Amino acid sequence: MTVERTSIDTLVVGAGQAGVAMSEHLSKLGVPHLVLERARIAERWRTARWDSLVANGPAWHDRFPNLEFADVDPDAFASKEQVADYFVAYARKFEAPIRTGVEVRQVVRNAGRPGFTIETSEGVVEANRVVVATGPFQRPVIPPIAPRDSTLTQIHSADYRNPGQLPEGGVLVVGAGSSGVQIADELQRAGKRVYLSIGAHDRPPRAYRGRDFCWWLGVLGEWDAEVMKPGREHVTIAVSGSRGGHTVDFRRLAQQGVTLVGLTKSFDKGVATFEADLATNLARGDENYLSLLDAADAYAERNGLDLPPEPEARVIPADPECVTHPLRDLDLATAGVTSIVWATGYAVDFNWLKVDAFDEKGKPVHQRGVSKEPGIYFLGLPWLSRRGSAFIWGVWHDAKHIADHIVTQRKYLAYYDESQRHARGRNEESAESAEGASAGSRVHKVSEMGVN
Repeated sequence: MTVERTSIDTLVVGAGQAGVAMSEHLSKLGVPHLVLERARIAERWRTARWDSLVANGPAWHDRFPNLEFADVDPDAFASKEQVADYFVAYARKFEAPIRTGVEVRQVVRNAGRPGFTIETSEGVVEANRVVVATGPFQRPVIPPIAPRDSTLTQIHSADYRNPGQLPEGGVLVVGAGSSGVQIADELQRAGKRVYLSIGAHDRPPRAYRGRDFCWWLGVLGEWDAEVMKPGREHVTIAVSGSRGGHTVDFRRLAQQGVTLVGLTKSFDKGVATFEADLATNLARGDENYLSLLDAADAYAERNGLDLPPEPEARVIPADPECVTHPLRDLDLATAGVTSIVWATGYAVDFNWLKVDAFDEKGKPVHQRGVSKEPGIYFLGLPWLSRRGSAFIWGVWHDAKHIADHIVTQRKYLAYYDESQRHARGRNEESAESAEGASAGSRVHKVSEMGVN
């Protein structure tokens, strides 16, 4: 596909879950648009995830409203390939105008005229509006404390695929969110000696009293929370859909053979140093876990729900040796650690977006995705409008709000264009009348002079 110099009302950048959702709503509202994707639809689900990854929410929950997963039980967890195929099928369902293999390289606002000029790998596009639907997983982050040691294999979780990818020897997994927990578990089950570095985290139950935690967060209104609680900006969520879905329990991981350590502090001459916060981090994770059980029990009682009690869910295993006598440092060579997997998250990268839509730290400034730069929109970012914004179903609802905003703006501009046409028409009529009056006056004066 070649984009030489195309004009479009709205350009959507990215064809992941956010871009597909945006295209559906724009299509329904009759907004002419184009979606550009540098690779394939939902490419990151296919090639930027490890082989065994499954969705962290059940299929009944982690989907768009108008299409169910094919060949996936509603209570099961779709594989990464099934999720990617789902978005391809969804885009095909409404014939989304998606062009793949086209990279957007720069967006600049036009001077003295509406809209933006977009440079792509296939030419130039001009658009009145641009929706940035590139999501939050753009640039893998490895912290600056990472050791400069050529004898160690160091990869980010974005580049991890399976245990066979790593050399012989033990592994230090840094980060205990969903990615770090599942990777550490997989590596240990594959026979690796694993150390798991744990920071602050939330630890919801996979399911409780016969309902998945996604359901509980929904009925408790947690998904719709609009403001993040202070101090929770960097708290990860330890939840897993692997092996049919299970509640993450760090102490049981330790019983299984994983050595738990505190937050990774530094590396010096081959020795990793950890904070003395392991027990505290686990205790706070327990508090989060038990508080959700309390809220669920209260909700069930308040509403008279016939859900089976589950007292065993409140049993917290005893602290293992690695918690009661935690490691404060680890000589990697002596321990036989040859690899580090950094499950330390991502940063956004908007260097290609040359518009006034960011604060001094480069963070997008917006209200529910509507940027401070008129005509620029953001979609798919965490907490765009609520806690659920970065999830599959949440991005669909955020896309609807942005599409409605675009339609409203188009109506204002349509009114302006119509009023301008009327004004031009009146001016032309006035000019014709003036010309006619002037011609009549000239004839009258000529007659008075006796000239026929």
